[in-house]
Amino acid sequence: MSRPESPIARVLKHSYLWVMLALTFLPFYIMLVISFKTNTQFYRQPWTLTFPLHFENWAIAWETVSVYIANSVFLAVTATLISLVIAILAAYVFGRFKIPFGDFIWAAILLLLLMPGVANLVPLFRVMTELRLLNSLIGLALVGAAGGQIICLYVLRNFIEDMPREFFECARIDGASHLQQIVHVVIPQCGGIISTLAILRFVGEWNSFILPLITLRDPDKLPLAVGLFRLQGAYVKQWGPLMAAYFISAIPLVILFAFTMRFFIRGIGEGAIKG
Repeated sequence: MSRPESPIARVLKHSYLWVMLALTFLPFYIMLVISFKTNTQFYRQPWTLTFPLHFENWAIAWETVSVYIANSVFLAVTATLISLVIAILAAYVFGRFKIPFGDFIWAAILLLLLMPGVANLVPLFRVMTELRLLNSLIGLALVGAAGGQIICLYVLRNFIEDMPREFFECARIDGASHLQQIVHVVIPQCGGIISTLAILRFVGEWNSFILPLITLRDPDKLPLAVGLFRLQGAYVKQWGPLMAAYFISAIPLVILFAFTMRFFIRGIGEGAIKG
């Protein structure tokens, strides 16, 4: 039998959790406070609210970053969907069938996991130039999908390979095609890990910075990370609208995790059980 927790240990544990929680939300508090200030108010008192509150900072911030948010949503959703669709199809083939030179192809795919993304920038830029994909959100989404499906393929292949063969045999006897087996067997059985991969890919594309920075020239096509970087690089910073823009940019990810945390934890749990 475990010993009962002492009052001192309980107080220390809860104090530690509250301190960590306060440190986590401190940047949001600072951004929120500064977002209602002018530059003069910010320089005089940056830590607490000062009156009058300048709500117009939020209107300016939304007018500035709304197009960046729309671009990031399009980029992240498109790249995530394309990446997962291709990864699921490829993982089904690798996980269920023996194909010629399959081990060699799989080893070559795994080598891509060891290659840093920065090392591909120059050849990738040349390829995008030849294909006329520069300054295009569609081209950027295709590149993001191509780079992101490697880890998705690696994870999904192991899950499909460990699935009981009886599931597929029963579906085949009932007349299900390979595509129907993917839709009715693979996706329901791997729903948790697919949701986790979708969240990770969405966040990765949402935060993409280097490639959009060097391939996009039109200000109306910039994703959120690059748009905020260019706002921060202004000669005269208006800290109120800038902090409001940062706070607005964090809201979509907060909403995403608030509504998908259950699927994320479920996918992580399934991965732990598989491991």
